Amino acid sequence: MVTVEADPVHVESRLAAGTIGCPSCGDGVLGGWGYARARRIVGLGDRLRPRRARCRACSVTHVLLPVAVLLRRAYAAELIWAALTVRAEGGGHRRVAAVVGVPATTVRGWLRRMAERLEEVRSWFLGVAVVAGVDVTIPDTTGCRWRDVLSAVETAAAAVRSRFGPAGFVGAVTPVRVAVAASGGRLLAPGWPSAAPRPDATPVAPDAGGDDR
Repeated sequence: MVTVEADPVHVESRLAAGTIGCPSCGDGVLGGWGYARARRIVGLGDRLRPRRARCRACSVTHVLLPVAVLLRRAYAAELIWAALTVRAEGGGHRRVAAVVGVPATTVRGWLRRMAERLEEVRSWFLGVAVVAGVDVTIPDTTGCRWRDVLSAVETAAAAVRSRFGPAGFVGAVTPVRVAVAASGGRLLAPGWPSAAPRPDATPVAPDAGGDDR
């Protein structure tokens, strides 16, 4: 299961060239193996039909989740990130919902899930920054844990850009894309983060089934 760029043409070229490694066995590469069920994602122009791939060595299949979405969420990652940004500016869930145009109950669920793990998420992304960057300066805390999380993600994005340039394997290196890729799409998933970030990959656990909004 691997985070892939949003451009399906580039994904296909990488599958054909055998440059997407298998996260299950660590030795094989993935090749095209059909598609997962198409889904409508609010905030994306077209219905999302994730590519399915199969390892040429161990034969395990995976769904490739574009960096534009999070695991089991029916809204684009950009919308969710915008909601977290408004919350960091002091907005409650109703104000956040009004700004991003998402039902208040859905936004409340996002914020509650994130509120359970703010310090853990901050530490995770600072770890990503240290692994990816050179002489990374850790930002001071601000007294607002929400702002501190966004600052940590922005620090990680800056470290990735500094080392690899403004465009990487998942396209333009932005805070929201780094948040998706480095969390393996699990930014709002139960049980994440559970361990220190790994320097070798940006895994993702896509799901072709239902979503948690």
